[in-house]
Amino acid sequence: MDTGRFRVPAAAMDWAIAVSVAALLLGSGLSGQHPAGQRELFGAILLAAGGLALLARRRAPLAVLAVTGLCAVGYEAAGFEVLAVSYLVAVYGAVRAGHRALTAAASVSLLVVLPLTALLFRDGPAREAFTQARNVLEIAWLIASFAAGEALRQAEQRADEAERTREETARRRADEERLHIARELHDSLTHQISIIKVQSEVAVHVARRRGEQVPETLLAIQTAGREATRELRATLEALRDDDTSPPQSLEHIPELVERACSMGLDATLTIEGQRQDVPAAVGRTAYRVVQEALTNTARHACATTATVRIDYRPHVLAVQVDDDGKATPDDAPAPGLGLLGMRERVIALGGRLRAQPRTGHGFTVQAELPVERAS
Repeated sequence: MDTGRFRVPAAAMDWAIAVSVAALLLGSGLSGQHPAGQRELFGAILLAAGGLALLARRRAPLAVLAVTGLCAVGYEAAGFEVLAVSYLVAVYGAVRAGHRALTAAASVSLLVVLPLTALLFRDGPAREAFTQARNVLEIAWLIASFAAGEALRQAEQRADEAERTREETARRRADEERLHIARELHDSLTHQISIIKVQSEVAVHVARRRGEQVPETLLAIQTAGREATRELRATLEALRDDDTSPPQSLEHIPELVERACSMGLDATLTIEGQRQDVPAAVGRTAYRVVQEALTNTARHACATTATVRIDYRPHVLAVQVDDDGKATPDDAPAPGLGLLGMRERVIALGGRLRAQPRTGHGFTVQAELPVERAS
């Protein structure tokens, strides 16, 4: 059974806790001995404010700790002897957020301020004042709140560490499996394909030296051998491309453009927007998209020009590669493994990829990669 659907939203839980604590404080304060007149109104406002301040305990735990502590001092000065439940909840939240030292210092200060407040604003002997202060904030409840917050903080840290360990283990196993596949491919296919390629090229060379007509089948084998060698080499490089070697990223894209120019393309690179650091996975994927797009343009598009555009936007890195090849909207090339690989890389990062013929003729590849912002 999926229990996730019954989970209470955090905002609703915060409202429920704040309203409940405010009602508890008001009920306890007004049902017991309390002053009358303006002091009663002032104390009741502070009781309610101390409870409702807990609404912000997730966003600003230290601020809530200070507000609830001041409210406890205020309603004690007004003449209410009510356990500072709101401050205890704030202590729990602040310790859970990791503010142990500040919470301990604030609590010790409050334990000192409350008796002094009782001495200043209450009539009676000092012993009675200390008793009243203890009724507002008991040390046992304070220690229990502190311990509960610390216990949950440590449990959450252990859970996060366990999740991190699982992810690292899964990533390491995936890398090991990828390298294993690369070794198997290299051992099982590279040698045989190399033999086929060499034998076909020797046969073509011998036939041409003898002045004989080279059979079309032999030429097809030679072409297929060369193409298979290139594709296998590219596949092995991709499989072996892990974090142990320097990853190709945005700063290496100019090298791709220069390489495309050396292959006979009139390739240009345009960078727009304010340059900024992007996550390594985004830069790496952008490089692969440009690499695959320029490779397809040089091999299959019969193009003369290609333009690469990198656009740094507020929350997106946009990559676009256009060519003036033979593709048309009515005669779109069949998508191959390279395009499929590009799409999988982009979608894995939560981005979008559009690869299709341009209006008129030519082909365009457009990728939008989300860029996470550090808070």
